[in-house]
Amino acid sequence: MNYELEKSISMSVIRRLPRYYRFLYDLKENGADRISSRELSALMGLTASQIRQDLNCFGGFGQQGYGYPVEQLYDEIGHILGVDTLSDAVLLGAGNMGRAIATHMNFESRGVRLIGIFDNSRRAVGKVIRDLTVQKVTGLEAFCRERRPKVAILCIPKEAAPHLVERLLALGVAGFWNFSHYDIAHHHPGTIVENVHLGDSLMTLSYRLAEDK
Repeated sequence: MNYELEKSISMSVIRRLPRYYRFLYDLKENGADRISSRELSALMGLTASQIRQDLNCFGGFGQQGYGYPVEQLYDEIGHILGVDTLSDAVLLGAGNMGRAIATHMNFESRGVRLIGIFDNSRRAVGKVIRDLTVQKVTGLEAFCRERRPKVAILCIPKEAAPHLVERLLALGVAGFWNFSHYDIAHHHPGTIVENVHLGDSLMTLSYRLAEDK
């Protein structure tokens, strides 16, 4: 199926696509051939109407009364998400969080290939993580000019981020998976950024627990 992503599609719809992808993967692995919007809604906690509206943003996937072909829908959503075209990435910061992400994240199944890890710490440089030797940040320019990564994963302190972001943008990095709490989008409007604030998520949980008392 060929289609163009419409700019009018809301980010709330886009952010639900990875959930569809995960649930469809499980269904596919369990041998499901087809699933209706009603059955999928029961699994995902969404309404059947919401599911149909979301998927209709990208074209017609199913037939009324016949349901969605699981494997085809899984493949199409993967294509929409870009997981079938790997983007090379570098990771900045090989501390506890950086090591955990590099070691345990299945990058390739999510459209990213980790090709380099960088740190300033003498304790980190030279160590091997995920078959990659941690390199000094001073070698970032030479590495990026040769390998041309499009993604940077920032597992660095907030105060270290501004200068590194400037360097990475100048080297052609187009997207950031940002754990640093530095507001890249504010300082560099138009940059593609996905911010991850673990503390914010924990405080949201704390709020919900307090409200439930």
